[in-house]
Amino acid sequence: MLEHIYEFEKQYLSPYACHSQNTKGRQFETTKSELRTEFQRDRDRIIHSKAFRRLKHKTQVFLSPKGDHYRTRLTHTLEVMQVARTIARALKLNEDLTEAISLGHDLGHTPFGHSGENVLNKLNPNGFEHNKHSLRVVEFLENDGEGLNLTFEVKDGILHHKKSGKPSTLEGKIVSYADRIAYMNHDIEDAILGGILTEKDIPKYITDILGDSKAKRINTLVNDLVSNSYNKNFVAYSPEIDKMADELRDFMFKSVYFNPKAKIEEQKANKMIEFLYDYYMKNIDKLPSFYIGLIDKWGEDNAVTDYIASMTDTFAVKAFEDLFVPNCWNI
Repeated sequence: MLEHIYEFEKQYLSPYACHSQNTKGRQFETTKSELRTEFQRDRDRIIHSKAFRRLKHKTQVFLSPKGDHYRTRLTHTLEVMQVARTIARALKLNEDLTEAISLGHDLGHTPFGHSGENVLNKLNPNGFEHNKHSLRVVEFLENDGEGLNLTFEVKDGILHHKKSGKPSTLEGKIVSYADRIAYMNHDIEDAILGGILTEKDIPKYITDILGDSKAKRINTLVNDLVSNSYNKNFVAYSPEIDKMADELRDFMFKSVYFNPKAKIEEQKANKMIEFLYDYYMKNIDKLPSFYIGLIDKWGEDNAVTDYIASMTDTFAVKAFEDLFVPNCWNI
């Protein structure tokens, strides 16, 4: 069965694609699957992980929004995967590798989105970046400390998915672009839903080039990326679209990500993270046994950070209430 897949990749995929048969492999050798390539197995391991399931209760942009239609970190991940696979297929790159990286790229995100990430980055002497923590999750924390034992290419793509990253595969580069395409456009939609802005607030010089709706913008960005990168050993926008994509990103930071209305609950969330971190650093024995077991190797700061970063929004709120909010007294 696998021989058919390998042969298909040889005949169909771009010479710049990462072929499944040519993976650099895993840290620990495992029995090969008779039906799935190594990248397909990575995809499945990620989907079945606890960290992946927790994404459904982690903030994308809006903290604790009222309504069923706002994005979470899980729906963001699925939208990134969909955009990335479309690009990979059009460029004849490896869709399975692209999908696995997409599904794993945000596994290390904290509760309360980038707000929680920024707080942990300040509190932990070693700093904190969600892409590096995503790698830590799949290497050391998942599966009761055994990790997921993913292939080099998937871990590399997860680590380097930020704009500043330099993934070793074009599939990893695709995910980096798809991440930005997805979050800029779905965050606009969520901001409109939340009354933060309207479509007309986006500068006309941007919408004239990229489009005046989510669907049009995604179509413009994806088509440009494909046409500018087809049959080449790089993935990049054309200069004009690259400039407009940066302009749209700058607009989003000014109008949404730093908007006081959008971030009205952020200070409360930040305080909760600070209180939890301080409490567990002073009461290290109150950590769950798994995280206590990490202290000898990684230190107390990292063990506490690992625990807090693993929390969903709802779990973090409940932990804070249990520790700092008095219960009603019953006689």
